[in-house]
Amino acid sequence: ADSSDADVELPSIRHQPEGLEQLLARTNFTKTELQSLYRGFKNECPSGLVDEETFTLIYSRFFPQGDASSYAHFLFDAFDADRNGALCFQDFALGLSVLLRGTEQQKLKWTFDLYDVNKDGYVTKEVTVGDTGGAGGVGTPDGDLPAPCVPQDMLEIMKSIYAMMGRCTEPALGASAPAQHVELFFQKMDRNGDGVVTFEEFLAACQE
Repeated sequence: ADSSDADVELPSIRHQPEGLEQLLARTNFTKTELQSLYRGFKNECPSGLVDEETFTLIYSRFFPQGDASSYAHFLFDAFDADRNGALCFQDFALGLSVLLRGTEQQKLKWTFDLYDVNKDGYVTKEVTVGDTGGAGGVGTPDGDLPAPCVPQDMLEIMKSIYAMMGRCTEPALGASAPAQHVELFFQKMDRNGDGVVTFEEFLAACQE
Protein backbone atom coordinates (compact mmCIF):
# COMPACT_ATOMS: atom_id res chain seq x y z
CA ALA A 1 0.00 0.00 0.00
CA ASP A 2 3.02 2.30 0.60
CA SER A 3 4.79 1.44 -2.64
CA SER A 4 5.41 4.20 -5.14
CA ASP A 5 3.63 4.17 -8.49
CA ALA A 6 6.81 2.96 -10.18
CA ASP A 7 6.72 -0.20 -8.10
CA VAL A 8 3.00 -0.89 -8.36
CA GLU A 9 2.15 -4.33 -9.69
CA LEU A 10 -1.36 -5.40 -10.59
CA PRO A 11 -2.66 -6.50 -7.18
CA SER A 12 -4.63 -9.61 -6.37
CA ILE A 13 -8.33 -8.95 -5.96
CA ARG A 14 -11.43 -11.10 -6.31
CA HIS A 15 -10.57 -11.68 -9.96
CA GLN A 16 -6.89 -12.52 -10.39
CA PRO A 17 -5.61 -10.26 -13.19
CA GLU A 18 -3.01 -11.30 -15.70
CA GLY A 19 0.53 -10.35 -14.72
CA LEU A 20 1.74 -6.91 -15.69
CA GLU A 21 4.66 -8.28 -17.70
CA GLN A 22 2.32 -10.51 -19.73
CA LEU A 23 0.04 -7.58 -20.53
CA LEU A 24 3.05 -5.48 -21.50
CA ALA A 25 3.94 -8.17 -24.02
CA ARG A 26 0.39 -8.50 -25.36
CA THR A 27 -0.55 -4.81 -25.61
CA ASN A 28 1.00 -1.63 -26.99
CA PHE A 29 0.80 0.19 -23.66
CA THR A 30 3.69 1.16 -21.40
CA LYS A 31 3.95 -0.06 -17.82
CA THR A 32 2.85 3.35 -16.51
CA GLU A 33 -0.12 3.43 -18.86
CA LEU A 34 -1.26 -0.05 -17.81
CA GLN A 35 -0.97 0.88 -14.15
CA SER A 36 -3.06 4.02 -14.73
CA LEU A 37 -5.67 2.08 -16.70
CA TYR A 38 -5.85 -0.54 -13.98
CA ARG A 39 -6.40 2.02 -11.24
CA GLY A 40 -9.31 3.50 -13.21
CA PHE A 41 -10.71 0.04 -13.93
CA LYS A 42 -10.48 -0.96 -10.27
CA ASN A 43 -12.21 2.24 -9.16
CA GLU A 44 -15.18 1.47 -11.42
CA CYS A 45 -15.33 -2.23 -10.57
CA PRO A 46 -13.57 -3.25 -7.35
CA SER A 47 -14.42 -6.92 -7.96
CA GLY A 48 -12.19 -6.98 -11.04
CA LEU A 49 -15.03 -8.06 -13.32
CA VAL A 50 -17.62 -5.99 -15.20
CA ASP A 51 -20.93 -7.54 -16.20
CA GLU A 52 -22.94 -6.21 -19.13
CA GLU A 53 -25.34 -4.22 -16.95
CA THR A 54 -22.50 -2.33 -15.27
CA PHE A 55 -20.71 -1.81 -18.59
CA THR A 56 -23.91 -0.34 -20.08
CA LEU A 57 -24.36 2.05 -17.15
CA ILE A 58 -20.77 3.29 -17.47
CA TYR A 59 -20.90 3.62 -21.26
CA SER A 60 -24.27 5.39 -21.23
CA ARG A 61 -22.78 8.27 -19.25
CA PHE A 62 -21.00 9.37 -22.43
CA PHE A 63 -24.23 9.56 -24.46
CA PRO A 64 -26.84 11.21 -22.22
CA GLN A 65 -28.68 12.59 -25.27
CA GLY A 66 -29.72 9.15 -26.51
CA ASP A 67 -30.19 5.50 -25.58
CA ALA A 68 -26.79 3.77 -25.64
CA SER A 69 -27.95 0.47 -24.13
CA SER A 70 -28.28 -1.44 -27.41
CA TYR A 71 -24.92 -0.31 -28.80
CA ALA A 72 -23.31 -0.99 -25.42
CA HIS A 73 -24.50 -4.60 -25.74
CA PHE A 74 -22.65 -5.02 -29.05
CA LEU A 75 -19.60 -3.23 -27.70
CA PHE A 76 -19.56 -5.44 -24.60
CA ASP A 77 -19.61 -8.54 -26.82
CA ALA A 78 -16.69 -7.15 -28.83
CA PHE A 79 -14.58 -6.63 -25.69
CA ASP A 80 -15.62 -9.97 -24.19
CA ALA A 81 -13.10 -11.96 -26.23
CA ASP A 82 -13.43 -15.19 -24.24
CA ARG A 83 -17.26 -15.03 -24.38
CA ASN A 84 -17.74 -15.64 -20.65
CA GLY A 85 -20.22 -12.83 -20.05
CA ALA A 86 -17.90 -10.64 -17.98
CA LEU A 87 -15.06 -8.26 -18.76
CA CYS A 88 -11.86 -8.52 -16.79
CA PHE A 89 -8.99 -6.04 -16.97
CA GLN A 90 -7.23 -8.17 -19.59
CA ASP A 91 -10.27 -7.97 -21.91
CA PHE A 92 -10.42 -4.21 -21.43
CA ALA A 93 -6.68 -3.63 -21.93
CA LEU A 94 -6.39 -5.87 -24.99
CA GLY A 95 -9.40 -4.31 -26.71
CA LEU A 96 -8.32 -0.77 -25.90
CA SER A 97 -4.80 -1.51 -27.14
CA VAL A 98 -6.16 -2.52 -30.55
CA LEU A 99 -8.43 0.52 -30.79
CA LEU A 100 -5.82 3.05 -29.67
CA ARG A 101 -2.50 1.57 -30.73
CA GLY A 102 -3.27 -1.25 -33.16
CA THR A 103 -2.37 -1.37 -36.83
CA GLU A 104 -4.95 -0.33 -39.39
CA GLN A 105 -5.73 -3.97 -40.16
CA GLN A 106 -6.09 -4.84 -36.45
CA LYS A 107 -8.53 -1.96 -35.95
CA LEU A 108 -10.53 -2.96 -39.01
CA LYS A 109 -10.67 -6.58 -37.82
CA TRP A 110 -11.95 -5.43 -34.42
CA THR A 111 -14.62 -3.31 -36.13
CA PHE A 112 -15.61 -6.19 -38.41
CA ASP A 113 -15.99 -8.48 -35.41
CA LEU A 114 -18.22 -5.84 -33.78
CA TYR A 115 -20.48 -5.85 -36.86
CA ASP A 116 -20.46 -9.66 -36.99
CA VAL A 117 -23.17 -10.01 -34.36
CA ASN A 118 -23.52 -13.80 -34.37
CA LYS A 119 -19.75 -14.37 -34.77
CA ASP A 120 -20.03 -16.59 -37.83
CA GLY A 121 -17.29 -14.78 -39.75
CA TYR A 122 -19.65 -12.82 -42.00
CA VAL A 123 -21.51 -9.52 -41.73
CA THR A 124 -25.07 -10.09 -42.89
CA LYS A 125 -28.19 -8.01 -43.38
CA GLU A 126 -30.37 -10.59 -41.69
CA VAL A 127 -29.98 -13.61 -39.45
CA THR A 128 -32.48 -16.46 -39.20
CA VAL A 129 -34.35 -16.65 -35.92
CA GLY A 130 -32.34 -18.91 -33.67
CA ASP A 131 -29.48 -19.16 -36.18
CA THR A 132 -26.02 -19.56 -34.70
CA GLY A 133 -24.20 -19.82 -38.00
CA GLY A 134 -22.98 -22.91 -39.77
CA ALA A 135 -23.78 -24.88 -42.88
CA GLY A 136 -27.07 -24.30 -44.64
CA GLY A 137 -27.90 -21.06 -42.81
CA VAL A 138 -27.59 -17.44 -43.69
CA GLY A 139 -24.16 -17.43 -42.09
CA THR A 140 -22.68 -19.14 -45.14
CA PRO A 141 -22.20 -17.28 -48.43
CA ASP A 142 -23.90 -19.99 -50.50
CA GLY A 143 -26.59 -20.89 -47.93
CA ASP A 144 -30.28 -20.36 -48.55
CA LEU A 145 -32.14 -17.80 -46.46
CA PRO A 146 -35.01 -19.68 -44.83
CA ALA A 147 -37.96 -17.85 -43.27
CA PRO A 148 -38.76 -16.43 -40.85
CA CYS A 149 -35.97 -13.86 -40.64
CA VAL A 150 -35.43 -10.87 -38.42
CA PRO A 151 -33.05 -7.98 -39.04
CA GLN A 152 -29.90 -8.57 -37.05
CA ASP A 153 -26.24 -7.99 -37.91
CA MET A 154 -25.82 -4.64 -39.66
CA LEU A 155 -29.36 -3.32 -39.30
CA GLU A 156 -29.42 -3.86 -35.55
CA ILE A 157 -25.99 -2.25 -35.19
CA MET A 158 -27.11 0.77 -37.21
CA LYS A 159 -30.35 1.11 -35.25
CA SER A 160 -28.36 1.07 -32.02
CA ILE A 161 -25.97 3.78 -33.29
CA TYR A 162 -28.84 6.05 -34.33
CA ALA A 163 -30.57 5.49 -30.98
CA MET A 164 -27.34 6.30 -29.15
CA MET A 165 -26.86 9.58 -31.05
CA GLY A 166 -30.41 10.62 -30.17
CA ARG A 167 -30.93 14.36 -30.42
CA CYS A 168 -27.45 14.89 -31.87
CA THR A 169 -28.64 14.14 -35.39
CA GLU A 170 -29.64 17.30 -37.24
CA PRO A 171 -31.89 17.37 -39.13
CA ALA A 172 -33.87 14.66 -37.40
CA LEU A 173 -33.61 11.34 -39.24
CA GLY A 174 -36.57 9.16 -40.16
CA ALA A 175 -37.15 5.59 -39.06
CA SER A 176 -35.84 4.30 -42.40
CA ALA A 177 -32.40 5.92 -42.00
CA PRO A 178 -30.67 2.87 -40.43
CA ALA A 179 -31.92 0.56 -43.22
CA GLN A 180 -30.77 3.04 -45.87
CA HIS A 181 -27.35 3.16 -44.21
CA VAL A 182 -27.15 -0.64 -44.30
CA GLU A 183 -28.02 -0.69 -48.02
CA LEU A 184 -25.23 1.79 -48.74
CA PHE A 185 -22.83 -0.33 -46.67
CA PHE A 186 -23.63 -3.46 -48.64
CA GLN A 187 -23.48 -1.67 -51.98
CA LYS A 188 -19.91 -0.67 -51.17
CA MET A 189 -18.70 -3.74 -49.29
CA ASP A 190 -20.45 -6.77 -50.82
CA ARG A 191 -18.21 -7.10 -53.87
CA ASN A 192 -19.69 -10.33 -55.22
CA GLY A 193 -23.30 -9.56 -54.38
CA ASP A 194 -23.92 -12.70 -52.32
CA GLY A 195 -25.63 -10.86 -49.47
CA VAL A 196 -22.83 -11.26 -46.93
CA VAL A 197 -19.60 -9.35 -46.36
CA THR A 198 -16.42 -11.25 -45.58
CA PHE A 199 -13.51 -9.69 -43.73
CA GLU A 200 -11.51 -9.68 -46.98
CA GLU A 201 -14.25 -7.66 -48.72
CA PHE A 202 -14.54 -5.33 -45.71
CA LEU A 203 -10.78 -4.80 -45.59
CA ALA A 204 -10.47 -4.14 -49.31
CA ALA A 205 -13.31 -1.58 -49.31
CA CYS A 206 -12.01 0.25 -46.23
CA GLN A 207 -8.46 0.49 -47.60
CA GLU A 208 -9.47 1.99 -50.95
